[in-house]
Amino acid sequence: MQEWFADYVRLQKATLDSIPVAPLEAVLQAMITAYQSDRQIFAIGNGGSAANASHFITDLGKGASDKLGKRFRCMSLTDNVAWMTAIGNDYSYDDVFVRQLENYGRSGDVVIAISVSGNSPNLVKTLEWAKQKGLHTVALVGAKRGKMAEIADTTVVIGDTHYGRVEDAQMGILHMLCYAFMERPEIAKAS
Repeated sequence: MQEWFADYVRLQKATLDSIPVAPLEAVLQAMITAYQSDRQIFAIGNGGSAANASHFITDLGKGASDKLGKRFRCMSLTDNVAWMTAIGNDYSYDDVFVRQLENYGRSGDVVIAISVSGNSPNLVKTLEWAKQKGLHTVALVGAKRGKMAEIADTTVVIGDTHYGRVEDAQMGILHMLCYAFMERPEIAKAS
């Protein structure tokens, strides 16, 4: 097993090395613009990506907001289980995020959709709706890219298809976005 663990660590390092820096700057700028104009930031995903979305919003809403003084307006649409199951039961699982966003989303808000495959029907549907309504759309996806990469205003592609490694790298990206505000709070000031 030691060899397997060592190989996994080697492959994880390669996955982290595949994180493209240029689109991260674009995502960060969209977040800065939302913060400065009092717009909302939403995060969505399924399974492990749902957990990453929730973790990201926790860090943004608490850690980054504490550092800046002014609070981020942010929400993970993965966290209201009762609402999600009502939507899934009464409509379709494909609607669990878009129907929530219909209540909250406004032009100028930001939606960050997290997926390894890039093809989750509920995320694709939400990004399509969000683009039509003037929200800035972000897709964090694995190497297969999927439909989400075609739709999003900003796409960050991780160069791997292994679910665990891609989800770890995506959480790393989400941590970077939060810690950019926590460690460089001056970026949030109006220019």
